[in-house]
Amino acid sequence: MRLKTSLLQEPKHKELVSCVGWTTADELYSCSEDHQILKWNLLTSETSLVVRLPEDIYPIDLHWFPKTLGGKKQNQTEIFVLTSTDGKFHLASKMGRIEKSVEAHKGAVLAGRWNYDGTALITAGEDGQIKIWSKSGMLRSTLASQGSPVYSVAWGPDSHRILYTSGRQLVIKPLQPSAKVIQWKAHDGVVLKVDWNSVNDLILSGGEDCKYKVWDSFGRLLYSSSSNDYPVTSLSWAPDGEVFSVGSFNTLRLCDKTGWSYALEKPNTGSVFSLAWSADGTQLAGACGNGHVVFAHVVEQHWEWKNFVITLTKRRTMQVRNVMNDAVDVLEFRDRVIKASLAYGHLVVATSLQCYVYNSRNWNTPLIFDLKEGTVSLILQAEKHFLLVDGAGLYTFSYEGRLISSPKFPGMRADILNAQGVALSNDTIAIRDKSDEKVILLFDALTGKALGDGKPLTHKLEVVEVALDQSGPSNERKIALIDKNRDLYLTSVRHLGREPKICKIGSMVHSMSWNDAANILCGVQDNQLTVWYYPSTVFTDKDLLPKTLYIRDGSEFSRTPHILSYVGTKVTLRQGDGSLVYSSVPPYPALLHEYSTSARWEDALRLCRFAKDQSLWACLAGMAMANRELTTAEMAYAAIGELPRVQYINFIKEQPSKESSLAHMLMFSGQVQEAEATLLQAGLIYQAIQVNIDLFSWERALELAVKHKTHVDTVLAYRQKFLQKFGRKETNKRFVQYAEGVEVDWEKIQAKIEMELSKERERAANTSVRSSVASRR
Repeated sequence: MRLKTSLLQEPKHKELVSCVGWTTADELYSCSEDHQILKWNLLTSETSLVVRLPEDIYPIDLHWFPKTLGGKKQNQTEIFVLTSTDGKFHLASKMGRIEKSVEAHKGAVLAGRWNYDGTALITAGEDGQIKIWSKSGMLRSTLASQGSPVYSVAWGPDSHRILYTSGRQLVIKPLQPSAKVIQWKAHDGVVLKVDWNSVNDLILSGGEDCKYKVWDSFGRLLYSSSSNDYPVTSLSWAPDGEVFSVGSFNTLRLCDKTGWSYALEKPNTGSVFSLAWSADGTQLAGACGNGHVVFAHVVEQHWEWKNFVITLTKRRTMQVRNVMNDAVDVLEFRDRVIKASLAYGHLVVATSLQCYVYNSRNWNTPLIFDLKEGTVSLILQAEKHFLLVDGAGLYTFSYEGRLISSPKFPGMRADILNAQGVALSNDTIAIRDKSDEKVILLFDALTGKALGDGKPLTHKLEVVEVALDQSGPSNERKIALIDKNRDLYLTSVRHLGREPKICKIGSMVHSMSWNDAANILCGVQDNQLTVWYYPSTVFTDKDLLPKTLYIRDGSEFSRTPHILSYVGTKVTLRQGDGSLVYSSVPPYPALLHEYSTSARWEDALRLCRFAKDQSLWACLAGMAMANRELTTAEMAYAAIGELPRVQYINFIKEQPSKESSLAHMLMFSGQVQEAEATLLQAGLIYQAIQVNIDLFSWERALELAVKHKTHVDTVLAYRQKFLQKFGRKETNKRFVQYAEGVEVDWEKIQAKIEMELSKERERAANTSVRSSVASRR
């Protein structure tokens, strides 16, 4: 990826250009110290004078009123705020007419920014004050006052916090008076410019120490550049938060959100005082010290999938290369490409007006349909359909171009959704709620309606990343989530009225991805690549989980690798320095998943015997237990030396009735309440009481015996035996109370137990006879 820059031969402005701002994706306004505001039309390459400002107005900063409010388009006339050296800010119309001028600061107004919903304006001055104004220019409050000038200011993603510079320090100040202020030393020189992205919640800063740095919203340093030749005078996040640009003297740099540099350009611009991205994130404009306005657009983006490599060669052209036979196809588009995604045998390309869907088997005939909004910010793909996110909402389309659904929820802001907060599978869409990051909203991909009873999934901590598994039936769909503490959890998406069981399967996980064809999960854990061959085993036998892991030492990766994709047996990682690393995973687990799904247990056993891998045997044991395939499970557990479990499986096999077998299988998975409910439903009261006795749940055992008026003496007898063994006396009041009126006679109890068991055997035999008669008929 790099920037392709263009400069006119002669500058249109006669003096330094101080600020630029886009009105549409192809129209830009620039302000200069020659008092002119110029309009640049990139489609016709024309430049026209909008207005000549009064001689006493030297502009410093320009910011257009936001076009969308929480995904809804603004109806009101377009206005922009212009700050100047005379201590005023001016509200101006698109025609350049100044609607209102407001005395704001003593000395120059160095920055002016609208918040994301356009309800407030913030200004920062040379006098060290930061003020908040209403939309019409009325002063609401003075947020901060300090001894040094505030060179730059930015709104937080929720518009409830402000980031500003204070000499060498950065300050995050919430608008609530009592809330905690975060302040830290950011640079060794004065901080000149800051920006805060609403999608990824990351902060950029650049200063006179010639460095640019990336921070998280708690002030923790994520990246620091080496010292450049000149002070960093401007920087700006692209709207989708994936890349940012940095400007200094005769320098323009394009960087990834993690900090490393994609490309460095050296245009003849003088210092770049202001940078602005177009709303679609494809074009960049810079205000230059020598009177020029520099334009740049992003080219040479790459997408990879299996044997295809696709490159954006020009704004409207892509090159497809098949590395197997070196065949090259060129794809031409009517408008410029904004976003693209390549997966599951399909390339989806969003241009400014249309969406193109290509099948990898035929690059000549794309399916084309028109887009409503135009600025697509995210494309996610699943095997059967894909999801488009634009400023107005989310849309699921089939690969034939048919709109399948459009999920909606209260307070939806589609413009700030990113790939970490949205996940798609063939039947489910998961979205992290931006207003409460502990909540994950789940939708049916085919109808767009909320899943189940409409209750979202709620985690105990803020969720950082979500991912849905891609294969298997919809009722077994699982979602993996990483929370703020970097712990990895797994839970079921459809849980039929019960509280979802959220199980922790890993800690210190920085990045994760599901395999495209099997339910295998990989993650960067601490300093190693971990692959969970069968994560769902946590629901059937959580002690087995550590044995189903494949761990690759992280010494071959540099600092903070990030997983891009996990296709087939290949994991693609992006390292901290921007380089790509590929890691291969053994192919056997995917085969094992295939055999398990199609109930080919003999083939699965043969594969495990051939591979002679303990982790495969452990996976097979978990899969067999999940599918209640006891014979296979017994052999798999025996192969990994889990003898107590082998004995318990044999015990389950010996159970006289199906209900007892099912209950003990549930017990095996630790689902005690479900096991008890199964027995009670089948009328096996004694067996339900015995299960609680075996687990030393004495009070529950007594409660059941009293409720069903049977086997009270059995419970008391076992309790006495238990206490005698430990040389203790009875202290529980309920047991003392019932012991007074009940005589314990072991012979009678044994006879009663034998009778219960024979009754169960008889019932099971009758059931099997009835079913065989029915099958003959």
